[in-house]
Amino acid sequence: MKKINYILLTLIAMLAVSCQDVVDVDLDTAAPRLVIDASIDWLKGTDGSQQRVKLTTTTGYYSTEIPAVSGATVFVTNSADMVFEFIEDEGTGIYYCSNFIPVIDETYRLTVISGGQTYIATERLYAVPDIGEITQDNEGGFFNEDVELRYDFQDPAGIANWYMFRIDVPYLAYGDYNVSDDKFSDGNLTPVIFYDDELKQGDVVTFRQYGISQRYYNYMNILISMATGGSGGGPFQSPPATLRGNVVNQTNESNYALGYFRASEVDTIQYTVTE
Repeated sequence: MKKINYILLTLIAMLAVSCQDVVDVDLDTAAPRLVIDASIDWLKGTDGSQQRVKLTTTTGYYSTEIPAVSGATVFVTNSADMVFEFIEDEGTGIYYCSNFIPVIDETYRLTVISGGQTYIATERLYAVPDIGEITQDNEGGFFNEDVELRYDFQDPAGIANWYMFRIDVPYLAYGDYNVSDDKFSDGNLTPVIFYDDELKQGDVVTFRQYGISQRYYNYMNILISMATGGSGGGPFQSPPATLRGNVVNQTNESNYALGYFRASEVDTIQYTVTE
């Protein structure tokens, strides 16, 4: 018995020492792909004329910088062939339009020309219901001990709708995203609930609600699942397949871009947590 204990202790000691060694993994780096971040967001109460598109490329796993794509031609066309040009803030890879005209249910086509390749995506601009009044419950959450915030919105009856929600809190670097449809809530007053054990008095919480297409709903469902480990998780899971959006390379289809072109009406509200 003493011998077995000695062997176990020796193995544990060896593992403890080996865990301190730095292991450099030689990862293959694929050729960079264009990444298109193009979201037409028409905030309620504004004319929606100010829009932007961001172009970057993929990069190596250990890289600390995301390469910007400069010198591209970027424009959006509506169904009447009206062209809205996006002009780069030089050297940033961010392209701005100051005269965009958003129209609910209008179909828009994004064109990006970069590196001798032409990329095109088409999307319809979807409406979104108004966000209702925020209410606070200090005995909310699963165990009735968290600050819980809630609002309701009226889903339009008889129409298939898909929504994206973004919630920003001051102690998180990135927003919390979720998507839903109205399959089981068509025409109903629909609640949106957020609670967190870190929420405290004085925190300013920003809620955003977007009308989105069914295809973007499916895309975000997969993306959120991948980001939260819903696709399996764990160190030995199979790597997830590349998630492709609605952008198509017209020059060379196999040299596809990543990202998505989305068009949404957006409603937003801020709430300051009370005692």
